[in-house]
Amino acid sequence: MHVMIFGCGYSGTAIAKALSGDGVRISGTTRSPDKMDVLRQNGIDAFLFDGETMEEGLRRALADVTHLVQSISPGQADPLLRLLGKDGASLLPRLKWIGYLSTVGVYGDHKGAWVNEETPCLPVSGRSKERLEAEEGWLAMGRERGVPAAVLRLSGIYGPGRNAFCNLEKGTARRLIKKDQVFNRIRVEDIGAATRFLSERGLGGIYNVTDDRPAPPQDVIVEAARLMGVEPPPEQAFETAELSPMARSFYGENKRISNAKLKATGFQFSFPNYPMSLAQLWQDGRWRG
Repeated sequence: MHVMIFGCGYSGTAIAKALSGDGVRISGTTRSPDKMDVLRQNGIDAFLFDGETMEEGLRRALADVTHLVQSISPGQADPLLRLLGKDGASLLPRLKWIGYLSTVGVYGDHKGAWVNEETPCLPVSGRSKERLEAEEGWLAMGRERGVPAAVLRLSGIYGPGRNAFCNLEKGTARRLIKKDQVFNRIRVEDIGAATRFLSERGLGGIYNVTDDRPAPPQDVIVEAARLMGVEPPPEQAFETAELSPMARSFYGENKRISNAKLKATGFQFSFPNYPMSLAQLWQDGRWRG
């Protein structure tokens, strides 16, 4: 088994850890030469990939790849789909499974209502529209190749090194209040576990990889502050807060994401809600990463 993770960053490294084992080769790409050593320290064969061209070493490595995970943001178009469009069969002759990391942003705004994989997608932001197009491209490639292609729609990712504790320690945590606003979250280790589960069973299709407990973002900050024994930051009205356009756009979408389809396959989340997940991060001391 040879797994190639394109865009092997925070989530990709967690996937690599989940899939590693005897007889498994894990490879991953990065845009940055500086990050290649970090990948190698995690037991990942590192390759440079700038999204434009494939160097010869990467092409050779693809020859025996059995499991492909795509974690690169698409931009105007998915760079890997474009490069594999004509030569995919020859570049990946042993391919058995495809995993594409997408986002629940493809659903758009549903005014706080519950959504599932059957809910029509009404993406608002340009990046979510690009994700939806890329999803369709990877599912089509799976059909053309006759291999399962799984789309993992991820909610807000957190875990060791990226969480409310870190933000509180750095003084960057904000308690923004917007009436009735909720978000789902997903612990990064559960992304890795879900990828392993789907790939081992050869499952394709679309799956929401998200926790059980959509909640107001300020509640997460308050819970983390309680565990740390510090005062949470003061409340700020969303309407008057200074935010980047991207940060403000996240608050323009409000929905509750169901993970029932993934659970129906038999998958069990290790971190199904933020209170128990934060408590675990705090107790084991790995919250800084």
